[in-house]
Amino acid sequence: MKVMTIYAHPADTITNCGGTLARHADAGDEIVALILTHGGRIHANRYAQEWRKDAPDTAIASAGLDEIIAFKKGELERAAEIVGISRLVTLDRDDREAGLHEGLVETVAEHIAAERPDVIICDYPQNPVMAANTHTVATTTVLAALGRAGAYLRNLDGQAEYHVKQVFLTSLPVFPIDGLSLYGVRNDVFVDITPVVGRKVAAMDCFDSQGYSGLFARKLIESANGEAGRAAGVNFAEGYYRLYNETHATLPLTDAARAADPLVRHVDYSRINLREEYPLP
Repeated sequence: MKVMTIYAHPADTITNCGGTLARHADAGDEIVALILTHGGRIHANRYAQEWRKDAPDTAIASAGLDEIIAFKKGELERAAEIVGISRLVTLDRDDREAGLHEGLVETVAEHIAAERPDVIICDYPQNPVMAANTHTVATTTVLAALGRAGAYLRNLDGQAEYHVKQVFLTSLPVFPIDGLSLYGVRNDVFVDITPVVGRKVAAMDCFDSQGYSGLFARKLIESANGEAGRAAGVNFAEGYYRLYNETHATLPLTDAARAADPLVRHVDYSRINLREEYPLP
């Protein structure tokens, strides 16, 4: 399988689906991460906090955009190696963009058509009126690019059309255990990241420039991936919402569902003390 992630900022791929990517990498799958913006202005903790000091480090406080971008790319490259991303593609768009851009849609469509992934992972888009939310802008771009890639004609565009098999959307903030509580609005796929959670912690620890290392990495995984794990009946999970329907020859029943024991699952998925097993760096 070939997996392609498309996110707005350098850290998004790791925080949203880093554990899933590690499991795919361990299974021998190819992973391509497309990052739309350089992320130079988003979560610029390293630089903003330096200015708050009585005696700021001049090298940090006076860093220009090129230096900030290079530093973040270094963090991303180290994190990508930890989780097993095969290839990084960074478009370095400005992270202040707040709307669809025709040129970017075409660029993303070309990358999709060239890479020909089996699945794409990107953010669940919030209400599109939230124009300041670059994650929603990024996913809206991806959805437009999917339509564009599916409409290519070789004799007009130099390449044939391409249709991705499935799109998995992250960051839908709903983790109910049943399908009735919120009238079906829920993550409908969970990936158990418990076996690789240490690698996700280590990858998030790479993003020191935006304050993601240390306490925040552990808090995010404990809360978000821990709650997704509770819904999935495992210690830690990443939740997804499928864009397309799926067809099966018979009704699907996973190995995890067959093995689940409702009587003790709450004990089983509470066995890992994340901060004890993965202490602060």
